[in-house]
Amino acid sequence: MFAVTILGNNSALPMHDRHPTAQVVYYDEHLFLVDCGEGTQIQMNRYKIRRNRIRYIFISHLHGDHYFGLPGLLTSYGLNGRTEDLWIFSPPLLRDIIEIQLTASDTVLPYAIHFVAIEKEGILVDEKKITVSCFAVNHRIPCWGFMFKEKEKPLKLDAEKLRQYAIPSSFYLRLKTGEDYITKDGEIVKNEWLTRPVEPGGSYAYCADTVYDESIADKCKTADLLYHEATYLDDQKEKAASRMHSTSGQAAAIALKANAGKLLIGHFSSRYETLDDFVTEARAVFPNTDLAIEGATYIIHK
Repeated sequence: MFAVTILGNNSALPMHDRHPTAQVVYYDEHLFLVDCGEGTQIQMNRYKIRRNRIRYIFISHLHGDHYFGLPGLLTSYGLNGRTEDLWIFSPPLLRDIIEIQLTASDTVLPYAIHFVAIEKEGILVDEKKITVSCFAVNHRIPCWGFMFKEKEKPLKLDAEKLRQYAIPSSFYLRLKTGEDYITKDGEIVKNEWLTRPVEPGGSYAYCADTVYDESIADKCKTADLLYHEATYLDDQKEKAASRMHSTSGQAAAIALKANAGKLLIGHFSSRYETLDDFVTEARAVFPNTDLAIEGATYIIHK
């Protein structure tokens, strides 16, 4: 399954029973944590997240509502006896912050942390079936979005056609990569005669805190699921711009320009107790929009 569960959907302050930003992306056996705001551990417990399956953590930027939950999570891993290595991808200063906290508390973790500084766009994780890359967004401090992209699947073989053309089994793997088969007599048996197309790989784009910036749409083009912050309603565009954030309508405009499959909006300002107006405004621009609801899981594909 390829999906994302929302653990926190609020902006700076925990309020209205909403929590700062955190998400878990699932892909088969992999769990990826994206941002880790205050209260992330509590939310993991509430929604039964199998936290020990997380190997990779991605921190978009160093505003507290996106990483203040991380020191506690790392310490809890140690108290619970974790031994598996952990990779943290983040702006460079996070390593110093964490190391100071561990030193001050005389904490020695029983597992290794590999800090990877994000300083340019590119691939961060390259697993067998999925890659995770980063792209710059436009905020007050260096800030990154993340693209989770399923690798292209091998072609499916048509058993009946394989028998019809007497294709040897030793050539099957090459057929799956798109090769044509050439007989002993030099006859070309086209790959498309022997294989069936597969569904394209899915993708999830996470756009962290950012002012409205149309160039972001090009970086998450045709994402099946796009998360974009929507801190304010549209009547607060000037405030959003001054604080380097976006509105609900602006998030929808990015999804429309990106030709995304579906839009999730989150990172709501605590000034709003209810959220219905956010989805109403966004759907007026991009109909396939939902609120990023805490505890909800949004499936890209099963």
